[in-house]
Amino acid sequence: MRSLVFALWLSLLPGLVHATALEEAPWLPEAAAYRLSLFMGNLAPVPWQKLRDNWENPAPGAAPSVPAFDFLSEEQLNTVRAALKATDKQALFEATTRVVAERMLESLDKAEETLGTAQARQHLLRAQGLYRAFADGIQAGDKRAFTSLGLAWLEMTSSLGSNGVLGAGKSSSEESTFSKAKTVVATYVKANYALQSFSERIKLSPVPESIAKSGKQVTLPTTLPPGSNIADQKQLPMLILQFEEAGGDEALLPLVAYGDMLFDSPEIFGGPARDLGITCSTCHNRSDVNREFFIPGLSSHAGGMDVDGSFFNPMFNDRKDDHLDTPSLRGIRFTAPYGRDGREASLRRFTRNVIVTEFAGAEPTPFMLDALMAYMREFDFLPNNKVDREGRLTQHASAAAKRGENLFNQPFEGMNGKSCASCHVPDQNFRNGQAYDIGSSEPSFPGGTASTFDVPTLRSAKFSAPYFHDGSLPTLGSVVDWFNTTKNLGLDAEARADLTAYIEAVGDAEEPYQVFEGRETEFRLAFDELTTFATTLNTLLPLQDKANIEVLVNTVAPDLKADASTMKNLSAKSEVYQLASLLQAVGDAVANDKWSEASKNWQAFQALQNEIDERMY
Repeated sequence: MRSLVFALWLSLLPGLVHATALEEAPWLPEAAAYRLSLFMGNLAPVPWQKLRDNWENPAPGAAPSVPAFDFLSEEQLNTVRAALKATDKQALFEATTRVVAERMLESLDKAEETLGTAQARQHLLRAQGLYRAFADGIQAGDKRAFTSLGLAWLEMTSSLGSNGVLGAGKSSSEESTFSKAKTVVATYVKANYALQSFSERIKLSPVPESIAKSGKQVTLPTTLPPGSNIADQKQLPMLILQFEEAGGDEALLPLVAYGDMLFDSPEIFGGPARDLGITCSTCHNRSDVNREFFIPGLSSHAGGMDVDGSFFNPMFNDRKDDHLDTPSLRGIRFTAPYGRDGREASLRRFTRNVIVTEFAGAEPTPFMLDALMAYMREFDFLPNNKVDREGRLTQHASAAAKRGENLFNQPFEGMNGKSCASCHVPDQNFRNGQAYDIGSSEPSFPGGTASTFDVPTLRSAKFSAPYFHDGSLPTLGSVVDWFNTTKNLGLDAEARADLTAYIEAVGDAEEPYQVFEGRETEFRLAFDELTTFATTLNTLLPLQDKANIEVLVNTVAPDLKADASTMKNLSAKSEVYQLASLLQAVGDAVANDKWSEASKNWQAFQALQNEIDERMY
């Protein structure tokens, strides 16, 4: 019975944090809008227009994609609208909490009224979907109630009855059982969520009112709002590392391997990034851009976010809604200065700033920064046979691109006699290391000075859309159009197409995405990467480097378990779990200064890995 209850609650709870981000089930429109209200209501400043949009338009993560307002009665709709108009967090919390609770209770009533029909199950599923908006608050604040409510939901589901299969296994609905279970849920929801007033909530959360009023301290797990996507993009970018292209092996480069691990580790960040499993690789997927990364309230569109808001590090909050497009890190050793505005000449200092300032991590050790630098400096641009080493087009480029090359090098009066190549210098990786105000942003106040932004490389740029510092232009063609309009270049449609063809040729690649076929699978890629990370124990254990071993184990062991859970080869699944356990045993032994035991567990890990290496795929 307990396992059934647990399975039910997994479907009701908001997205749980995993070592490897999983796709979240869609939310009902009212529940999605409500959870977005809680999340955005805790931002500073509160983005009131976005909150209105979440109710008036289809909310991110909602299914069906219908405005939440479409499901509300006129009275409920007016209540929420009044709270939004008042820009009052507490009023918004009270109105939206009450409305979602009322909608849930209405669905429960309809399920009971239609018991014995197919509609009853649909109404109950809708009630469960709305209850999901409160479930993690109850679980965190009132565990006993969470268990009893879980049993009640299960009893309601089982008492609906079933038509069976071809008549076999048919069962009738049980009105008495359903009614008793419904009373348990309805009574709790009425007492905690369907209220006219609530205790003041400094931080908005779905914690039950009885718990909030008691003053009990409740720690909720860190969650993201509906519609968030922090998983790897579906088309994995091809990762080009210098040493690999030269035939090297990362397992023989411990500093690079440890830096690779840190790049994939949430352990270097503070909460909430660490709690959510966010890593450098989350945004800079395989050295490129995760074009599907999106967090409502922080991202204006996929592929970036406001990195200096209140969510990740309140101390760094500039109180501006200033989404930044995530830059590609390909060829990063060539692309100083760093930051969209070119504020930092040193990659090392910039990386430290990301860890500590943007994501509230602890001060990284010099060794950690050494390792990250060693790894990131191996990032290279995608090979492209359309451009030679001097940045000139080759015979593989199209005729349109070659016409565009002439335009790219042509001075324009609208650009003060400069050409595109004046800033995007072909033999300098199509950049010049400078920052300019090109008119892509406005001063923060009348008469103020507009921000300058660094000149981005055009190499591999075809695959890093959208463009500009804020990701406001979706295609390279739209970038050409923007310059043509704002700088009065006077290019006709054919010339703009040629110039676009040239930039696309410069930014092209022979193999931009990882190809999986045969034995080369996503699982194998992830498993090989994790076991390579683990090889740094060959260096760290003899040094008795407790701190860095802890980071390694806390990163790799959970990811091994997560990858094991997705394995198609069921016969080897238990052995991958065993590898994760052996690695955790290494960490436990090190934590207790049992270095001999740690070495034995590491040797056992290596032996098991070698034993199953071929047959596990």
